[in-house]
Amino acid sequence: MTGNGSVPLLDSSALICREDWRAGMKWDALEEEPCSLARTIGVIGDRWTLLILRECFLRTRRFEGFQSALGITRHLLAERLKKLVRQGVLRRIPYQESPKRHEYILTQKGLDLYPIMMALVHWGEHPYGRRARPAATARAS
Repeated sequence: MTGNGSVPLLDSSALICREDWRAGMKWDALEEEPCSLARTIGVIGDRWTLLILRECFLRTRRFEGFQSALGITRHLLAERLKKLVRQGVLRRIPYQESPKRHEYILTQKGLDLYPIMMALVHWGEHPYGRRARPAATARAS
């Protein structure tokens, strides 16, 4: 469906989202909103979360691997990983007992984000601005 010119229109669920914003959505409770876009932002819209997910799709599994690849603080990384586990996007699996260490694996819900991630990659590669370098599509094992 299109509106003025060639601008596509969102379906009627977007109107519900707009009304919800007027009702006063809270940033820290977006994942509980009736608006599907707000719920999605509530799960993956935090700073660093999409980059953590990128690393998951590049087969990074361990805390140190995420930290090394991203340069994120330990506290913030731990917070984001906990949220992704709580939301069912990642599964936390122990791989060492002493000291306790875990791997983070994408669940089916996390794997379902692949087309969204690829759409963002393709959008970022579009010549809207400078392209510093092509996005990585695979990492050597």
